[in-house]
Amino acid sequence: MNDQNYTTTISVDQSPREAFAAINNVRGWWSENIEGSTDTLGDEFTYRYKDVHHCKMKLAEVVPGKKVVWRVLDNYFSFTQDKSEWKGTEIVFDVSKKGSKTEVRFTHLGLVPEYECFDICSDAWGSYVNGSLRKLITTGKGQPSRKEKGDQGKAS
Repeated sequence: MNDQNYTTTISVDQSPREAFAAINNVRGWWSENIEGSTDTLGDEFTYRYKDVHHCKMKLAEVVPGKKVVWRVLDNYFSFTQDKSEWKGTEIVFDVSKKGSKTEVRFTHLGLVPEYECFDICSDAWGSYVNGSLRKLITTGKGQPSRKEKGDQGKAS
């Protein structure tokens, strides 16, 4: 059976340690609209994009320099029939050395073609991982979604 979970891989010149640090800097590559801690086992954080999408993640596995797993505890989409499609899925970042390069393999376990959000979510993850996360690792500056106007300046 084919593995149909969404996955994408990037390769960078930086070390696994640098890639791992960038992955955990979620506000630096995914969104500035993140509340909560994002770098220690057991941490929980909330992502919000307008009234379109919000979810709560928990760091379920953290292996420094090698792996990060987020478990989706709760999810809401305004644009799908099943508003909680991601709930119970896992987002996995595997970091490994491949020759002189560092490889980051991103997999959203449970994000499969049968999901109504598959195309939209796959496109978004592809943009964030292949674009913003790669830039954060390689240049120190990603392209996260900006904090929404009207949001109170909550401490990161």
